[in-house]
Amino acid sequence: MNTSLNAARRRADLDHLTSSPVDLLVVGGGVTGAGVALDAASRGLSVCLVEAHDLAFGTSRWSSKLVHGGLRYLAQGEVGLAYESAVERGILMTRTAPHLVRALPQLVPLHGRAHDPVVMTGLRAGDALRRLARTPSRVLPGPRRVPAVEALALAPGLRRADLRGGLLSFDGQLVDDARLVVALARTAAGLGARIITRARATSLSGGGAQVVDTLTGASLHVKARAVVNAAGVWAGDLVPDVKLRPSRGSHLVLAASTVGLSNTALTVPIPGARNRYALVLPQRDGRVYIGLTDEPVDGPIPDVPTVPPSEVDFLLTVASSVLERDLTTADVLGSFAGLRPLLDTGAGPSADLSRRHAVLTADGVTTVVGGKLTTYRRMAADAVDATGLTTARSRTASLPLVGAGPLTGPPELTSRYGAEAAAVARIGEVAWAVRHEGALTADDVLDRRTRTGLVPADRAAAEPAVTAEVATELAAQTTT
Repeated sequence: MNTSLNAARRRADLDHLTSSPVDLLVVGGGVTGAGVALDAASRGLSVCLVEAHDLAFGTSRWSSKLVHGGLRYLAQGEVGLAYESAVERGILMTRTAPHLVRALPQLVPLHGRAHDPVVMTGLRAGDALRRLARTPSRVLPGPRRVPAVEALALAPGLRRADLRGGLLSFDGQLVDDARLVVALARTAAGLGARIITRARATSLSGGGAQVVDTLTGASLHVKARAVVNAAGVWAGDLVPDVKLRPSRGSHLVLAASTVGLSNTALTVPIPGARNRYALVLPQRDGRVYIGLTDEPVDGPIPDVPTVPPSEVDFLLTVASSVLERDLTTADVLGSFAGLRPLLDTGAGPSADLSRRHAVLTADGVTTVVGGKLTTYRRMAADAVDATGLTTARSRTASLPLVGAGPLTGPPELTSRYGAEAAAVARIGEVAWAVRHEGALTADDVLDRRTRTGLVPADRAAAEPAVTAEVATELAAQTTT
């Protein structure tokens, strides 16, 4: 099973498409599109995925990196969606990608006269979902209240004045959302799917798509028995009948030492809002992400969204409300924002729109929108079912992704590459990205195969060496 993606395989796959139709064409290389490609390939269908830029170029690399159990949906009364999230979280953590997901301790700090009984009731309800989803407590322990001294041990940066303790719970955290997308795409490739980046679909029909190779400018028509539009916030550009209301989720990047955190995240109530929280999320690289907003976005969809100054101030203010040290813009090392592809269901704030996914069919094209990163697998299965191409049932709930298996190699690599860590260590991360993970440019390596690009200063320092190595690796593929 050859799971390697690289420039040479891309050229061969493009050549094949000029003369051979496929069962299913997938448009979009985010988590949903890669999930659709994997689901269809695992059911025995011939599959081609085309992506205008790179794997995980859009919203799929701008998430909070959480695989969550749907506690917020439970608070909003969407019990079915909350249960679905809990089930999918358990599948990722115990079967398909245990190497990419860890249990993240999360602390709700209790200062002054906080309404902890209400919050604890919600946490216990979330734990009941965890049990219903059959995720073992050894994977995700149940919630409990901790005294002030333990809360400070878990999160030394907490404000000490009026600290009465905290509510501790656990959820799933991805080491990197973009790495999940790459693992999905490579697993699909191992089952025969053709994964082609830098291939922009300009028009869709039930019988295929017109596609432009953006590396050469060449145009080709890809013939397919069915088409799935998984272009995320750009889905409406390809199928105008699909009406979306994008919502921006912004995050800030800070040093963990500045915030005073190590391994425990903070869940901070947003003043004046019911059932809304900011998250302060420690990462394994010594960074902390503070998020996240939920603001409607009007007008043209940018390739790379930016974080407005007003949202920077908002996130710093909310996080500082529970910290000993007030955070300022000088502490911000970087920022990122993703656009949620929410289905437009009428009036009301985007924060109130359902996160349930939708599968729509128009003019022979199946479009899948909405949903969350956590539930990508269910979205993908529903989309493949909707094409009517096969009566075989989805197999992906028990299909391990690339990298799942016994962990060997340096610990700093096993958390990102799993069972492949030792092989990565032998040739280096840049070479691995180009030879096996479909990276075609230094940007692919810096911004998606690694997350160096989240901190502009780090990116600038690494870019010259990465650019040179990528060029060397691509040249070697051209001559072999």
